[in-house]
Amino acid sequence: MANVVVTLRVMPQDTSANLSEIEAKAKKEIVDFCDSREFRVRVEPIAFGLKALDIFFVMDEGKGSTEALEKRISQIDGVESVEVTDVRRAIG
Repeated sequence: MANVVVTLRVMPQDTSANLSEIEAKAKKEIVDFCDSREFRVRVEPIAFGLKALDIFFVMDEGKGSTEALEKRISQIDGVESVEVTDVRRAIG
């Protein structure tokens, strides 16, 4: 099986949400889900001071759907929603 690069967009509930705390907890959930240790995180301005976390990580495509991971991350305090915005096969 090949590896895929997944991009998750994590939206906080409001501008007062602690993005660093959400990021740390989301990374822990990703490690528990697929044992990935390769991350890149981008803070993306949305509007009116609201910022989202775009978390990029690598996982084995044999793991299948990320639906369970999305559900676990959405249950983190301060998280409004989680969605996969991109999945690409890794080359090399």
